[in-house]
Amino acid sequence: MDGVLLDTERLYTKATQQVVARYGKTYDWSLKGQMMGRPALDAARHLVAALGLPLTPEAYLRESWAILEGLMPTAAAMPGARALTDALHARGVPQAVATSSPRHLFDLKTQAHREWFGRFPVVVLGDDARVGRGKPAPDIFLVTAAVLGAAPADCVVIEDSPAGVAAGRAAGMQVVAVPDPALDAARFADADLVVPSLLALTADDLAPT
Repeated sequence: MDGVLLDTERLYTKATQQVVARYGKTYDWSLKGQMMGRPALDAARHLVAALGLPLTPEAYLRESWAILEGLMPTAAAMPGARALTDALHARGVPQAVATSSPRHLFDLKTQAHREWFGRFPVVVLGDDARVGRGKPAPDIFLVTAAVLGAAPADCVVIEDSPAGVAAGRAAGMQVVAVPDPALDAARFADADLVVPSLLALTADDLAPT
């Protein structure tokens, strides 16, 4: 969802920088690229250790989430995301959202997009008890495929993070990467296809007739 369907990554960056700036630290893409797509607590542990913050990961999350609660309802759709998912929906292609976001953040992010996200018959969240391990482990994608009733080999994952690409690969699925241009393209070498945005994808690319 993040960075694929909704433009939330810049909001995460803003909130994180606001927290770490209080300790004279800078949050840049070299660090962000290692955290994207991972469960919140895993990402927080990495951040706290990498920057030497005088906080526990849990305390960092409390601070950042307090900021994100005001930012996430403003999240806009990523370019091409609504048109692509609408086209797949019109064809009857099963679609699902598999996101590391916990329920409360998912609700905030989708607040202005209820009708759109209501079209996804399956939504699996990061705090779902069925998901034992977070990305780059394949668990969330395997759970999602099982709920959809789809074989992993018949699934396509669309991801913007290296951890997500690795998770999709580990699940035995095809992977389309939509990386931010600030990230090293070499980190997406395992994807089947790399595109600059969802504007470059069509329903024919994903579900040819």
